[in-house]
Amino acid sequence: MSDTLSAATVMITGADGAEIEAYLARPEGEQDAAARGGVVVIHHMPGYDRATKEMVRRFAELGYDAVCPNLYHREAPGAAPDDAAATARAQGGVPDERLVGDVAGAAAYLRGLDTSNGKVGVIGHCSGGRQAVLAACHLDLQTAVDCYGAFVTGTPPPERAITNLVDQLPNLKAPLLGLFGNEDVHPSPEEVDELEEILKSQGATYELHRYDDAGHGFFAVDRPSYRVAAANDGWERISEFFGNHLS
Repeated sequence: MSDTLSAATVMITGADGAEIEAYLARPEGEQDAAARGGVVVIHHMPGYDRATKEMVRRFAELGYDAVCPNLYHREAPGAAPDDAAATARAQGGVPDERLVGDVAGAAAYLRGLDTSNGKVGVIGHCSGGRQAVLAACHLDLQTAVDCYGAFVTGTPPPERAITNLVDQLPNLKAPLLGLFGNEDVHPSPEEVDELEEILKSQGATYELHRYDDAGHGFFAVDRPSYRVAAANDGWERISEFFGNHLS
């Protein structure tokens, strides 16, 4: 744990060599020069917002260099999170291939820091949960955390320009932690069951945890969906999981 940290907006190189905005937080003080792992935080569909940046700072407090790329920077540079998210959705959302390239750029940025131990994990909530799994299926990452990511399995509605990841899950090499609410609709408990069956059948390293009295967005402290018990337990599991795989 680090009581002192620094945070700043930086530019990183994303997919196709594009320069995109990102939010970086790092421990300081006694841990300033210590080799440590890095965490790429993928923001949820509502965008690159205050709540997501608070999570980035929390990972710095836990002792990691953490960065969140602004996935909507190309569509709406400098826009408020809600406006940027609306603009991105109107243009069909973030293409999967571009997402993978942006996470690759964020991971490379973290590995280029003088404090890096070379290990990088990825975490995402909501749409970011699916995208965290997607990235881990294509990139050299040491761990991935999916917080209630919709349509890793199951069937996306026609209006969503995405597919599920069932055909890509055999490429998952990083250990996966999944945290889900039993009252969620996307992903539903049945979709989480399907994910577990696939992971088990291919011999993946994984942990899936489910919470009663919790639906979608139970980590979101600024929303009615917030559930204290589930979120607190989830943070403990995230901290332990990253500690096991990024140290």
